[in-house]
Amino acid sequence: MVNRMRATRAHRDNRRSHHGLTVVRLSKCQNCQALHQSHRICMNCGTYNSRKVIDLAAKVAAKAKKRDKAAPR
Repeated sequence: MVNRMRATRAHRDNRRSHHGLTVVRLSKCQNCQALHQSHRICMNCGTYNSRKVIDLAAKVAAKAKKRDKAAPR
């Protein structure tokens, strides 16, 4: 038996038109010139809109201290 209401390729693709992926837009950080996503914190220096938001050096040091403490001896 044949499917009477078969969806053509055009109808199928129009239905799926919003499934396409979009490219991530990148901006240059005003502080360190590294690329980061627009309207997001720069993960290289921790600034957003020319203000220091995260102290990444302290965060890395704390993570290393925690790792050294948890390491078996």
